[in-house]
Amino acid sequence: MNAQIQWDDARIFLAIARAGTLSGAATALEMGVATVSRRLDRLEAALGVPLFSRHQSGYSLTDDGEALLEHAEALEHAGQAFGEAARQQGQVAGCVRLATAENLANALIVPSLPKLFATHPELRVEIVSGVQTVNLHRRDADLAVRMVKPEAGNVTIKRLGTLGFGLYGARGYVDARSAGADAATFDDDSFIGWAESHSHLPAAKWIARMLRGRPCQMEANTLSAQMAAATAGIGLAVLPHFLARQAGLICLLSELGADQPIWLAIHSNLAHSRRVRAVADHLIHVFEEQRSELVGRVPER
Repeated sequence: MNAQIQWDDARIFLAIARAGTLSGAATALEMGVATVSRRLDRLEAALGVPLFSRHQSGYSLTDDGEALLEHAEALEHAGQAFGEAARQQGQVAGCVRLATAENLANALIVPSLPKLFATHPELRVEIVSGVQTVNLHRRDADLAVRMVKPEAGNVTIKRLGTLGFGLYGARGYVDARSAGADAATFDDDSFIGWAESHSHLPAAKWIARMLRGRPCQMEANTLSAQMAAATAGIGLAVLPHFLARQAGLICLLSELGADQPIWLAIHSNLAHSRRVRAVADHLIHVFEEQRSELVGRVPER
């Protein structure tokens, strides 16, 4: 070899081999004929072998050219694969595991996902919800929307908003109690509360203060069960405003001091992952749009 090979000149070689003429190759490559001729000369000089026999009717491959044709095509395929891989790197694809509370997942996050998937059709989302603790450090999930702020660990956090809580009951229950009781007192009311395992929650603490040792009529370890109980008229429950309004429940007290912040936590190693970033940005937008709805101050009965 007399000079360094310019690998892009392999395109010139292939175009001439396929067209059989400089003018045909120039048209295919959208180049000038002189440029195609000059780059072919450069390639042959670098390789140290003639690739074509020049005839009045066109160009035909020499034996050396025939031997190198398959390798040039392999270079072409490799270049196409390289470009496709680069394009895929620019896309958002793959699975993102999101841990969150069931009430936020069902009422807010899941209904918003069609818009995310329309923008990123190669993206998949796995929702992990329930009472079990999900550990981002163990990579149980890629990101989490939770009510408790992570205090330590390799996570990136952002406050998404506030989840407002009020005291709610079914219309039938509220109408019945109002007929025979002062609407501002709750000594004769039945309450729906949290099981002992969730006594640390602000809502559970508020009910405990209100009852002063009196037991709840019913306890549950999920918000959905408490919603069902309140809707059935079993008693009063401390519920998120936006969920209780959707269920048609009546608000008796709108400010309990039981509101909870909503946090987005992302494993720091994944904070710049395209797929994780796409989901995180989507969640930030969704919670921003629903900010006032989530705080949810409503007129009291």
